[in-house]
Amino acid sequence: MATIAFFAPIGAGHINPTLGLASELVTRGHRVTYATTEANAARVAETGAEIVPWTSTWDSLSLDDVPQMHGKELVRAMGLLLEETLAALPQLDRGQHPDLVVHDGPLCWWGRILAARWRVPAIETWPNLVSNEHWSMHREYTTFNPMSFRFLRVALRLGRLLRAEGLGNLQAFLRGDRAAIRLILLPRAFQYAGETFGDGFAFVGPGLTGRAFQGEWEPPRDGLPVMLVSLGTGYNNRPDFYRTVLQAAQGRPWHVVMAVGGADPSALGQIPPNVEVHRHVPQLAVLRHARAFVTHAGMGSTMESLHFGVPMVAVPQMAEQRANADRIAELGLGRALAPAAVTAAALWQAVEEVADDPHVRERLRWMQGELTAAGGARAAADEVEKVIAERSVPPRSEPKAESDNST
Repeated sequence: MATIAFFAPIGAGHINPTLGLASELVTRGHRVTYATTEANAARVAETGAEIVPWTSTWDSLSLDDVPQMHGKELVRAMGLLLEETLAALPQLDRGQHPDLVVHDGPLCWWGRILAARWRVPAIETWPNLVSNEHWSMHREYTTFNPMSFRFLRVALRLGRLLRAEGLGNLQAFLRGDRAAIRLILLPRAFQYAGETFGDGFAFVGPGLTGRAFQGEWEPPRDGLPVMLVSLGTGYNNRPDFYRTVLQAAQGRPWHVVMAVGGADPSALGQIPPNVEVHRHVPQLAVLRHARAFVTHAGMGSTMESLHFGVPMVAVPQMAEQRANADRIAELGLGRALAPAAVTAAALWQAVEEVADDPHVRERLRWMQGELTAAGGARAAADEVEKVIAERSVPPRSEPKAESDNST
């Protein structure tokens, strides 16, 4: 059996989608290590993986410091990611080298570097929409100036690091060209232009785990339909939005469960008797009983909602979430509302429409079939074992030199 090292950034949206794969590989007898911070240790430990502790520079960021992923904020995010990479490398390059690295594709630069440094195959996990020449997140939803001083400064610093590691081609590195395969943790049917992604992209869908570490939740015995409200873990300090939800829910024949994250529950005013407010909730446990989900449309939450067949009202908070929200609406899986357009009346109208629409229910059943066909954690583990069989049995060789077009 192989030793497989997992690396991911600290965000729940990048860790949670990998837990099913880690658990499945442990079940198949592989030795799995997972580098994670103290805050995420409990969720990782549930998989049976061996925890490799490390300290993230991002632990010191407040929710208000989390950058948006477009324009100047995208450049700032790249700078923060470079600092995180420089901090992670010396912490994680210790002990016995694994046979294979599995790492987050969008944000885990240190996983790419360590796999090349150790001369072992790497598999990337992508918990979000992916891009090619037919559809690109950056073309459709984000913008930045590649000639800006701030971007060029980050690119030069990253280029120096890559040259020191023998990885001279900046564009190839950012694309993840060295990956043996990319595991896309959503079904092909949800991906824009999904039919245009060929070899190298395996759309395996989400691999959910029980998440016992989050606790349980049971609906009240009054039989009222349940609505979950959550803006995720990254951009959730939105007290005005939560007050709008409270206003919308007042006197409605629904039971509303609202997770407010970084917002102070005591600052939201009077809580109607049919609403329960928490900092965080066991999301999967609530979704099992939910009739509707008001969500930021992060891909993790989106896939979880689809797994349980729950229609969504998407209120995206950043560019990537806008792409997800538009896809939810386009595929008939719910509705999308611009944050600026959210009033109590508009929000509740959208909730009732998606909850009662037979077409939405039909589309949800279709997408549940697509998730099942994608295979989830088992299909992802099959892909990992293919790479182990094909790439790690021969003697390890030096990585091929990149073409001379480095930055």
